[in-house]
Amino acid sequence: METKSKNVTINIGEINTLEIMRDTDYGYFLEAKDESEVLLPNVYIMEDTMPMGSLLDVFVYTDSEDRPVATTKMPYAKLGEYGFFTVVDYKQYGAFVNWGLPKDLFVPLSQQKEHFTIGKKYILRVCLDAQTNRLFATQKVGKYFNKEMKGLHQNKVFEAIVLAKTPLGYKVIADNQYEGMLFNNEIFEALRIGDKKRVYIKSVRKDFKLDLSLQPIGKQANISEAEGTIIQLLKEEDGVLPFTYKSDADAIKKVFGMSKKNFKRTLTELLANKQIELTDNSMVLL
Repeated sequence: METKSKNVTINIGEINTLEIMRDTDYGYFLEAKDESEVLLPNVYIMEDTMPMGSLLDVFVYTDSEDRPVATTKMPYAKLGEYGFFTVVDYKQYGAFVNWGLPKDLFVPLSQQKEHFTIGKKYILRVCLDAQTNRLFATQKVGKYFNKEMKGLHQNKVFEAIVLAKTPLGYKVIADNQYEGMLFNNEIFEALRIGDKKRVYIKSVRKDFKLDLSLQPIGKQANISEAEGTIIQLLKEEDGVLPFTYKSDADAIKKVFGMSKKNFKRTLTELLANKQIELTDNSMVLL
């Protein structure tokens, strides 16, 4: 079992592993190895599971008076990550978005590409102002994309967040650092801005962008992924589904999230492996 290691310093915007050092009227003070401290307010304290001297994982940000404060709650996105945040307030100097913590996250006017609207959601990156040590969010994400492509290869898997719809498909941010594209003719499910999806690298482009896919690349990879989808859906429907080689392409796309070509190829593989059998109007799990 992995042993927790105490943080050397307290890092704002990140999860910190800190030692519970002392109890005060306001809460526990937690300490890093360099003896710096941060307050964990009483509202987050559960004495039965937080004995003195134990290590605790907390998120550290700044309160309304710009003092570092710890919380056991986790934000929708941490420093350097992207989230789909709802605007809850708007001032002449910027907007405030809900990021899952009691204090809303500030988006300066200078970091907005458009006028923000209360109640609307935006893809934003969580950043840290090095001069003030304050966390803020930005909509201007282009300068943060990583252009170092070393180590990237076909079928490398990332988690991605859908950034924008384009005529070609959907622009996404993969692994919180790479700009990528999912193309319309390879998407067999409904996508929305803010969705998080597992993606696979198709190719690494010379303009430091990635061509991505929602399915593994290559015949056998596609079959393997598709096989799992069909078997799982069969199990959920008592082992029978009203689909065969002759089923409608749109119905296949809606239910299985794949093209008819890939569906038919997968049926052949499942039949060969004796995992299913086909009747005139259905498939049956064996």
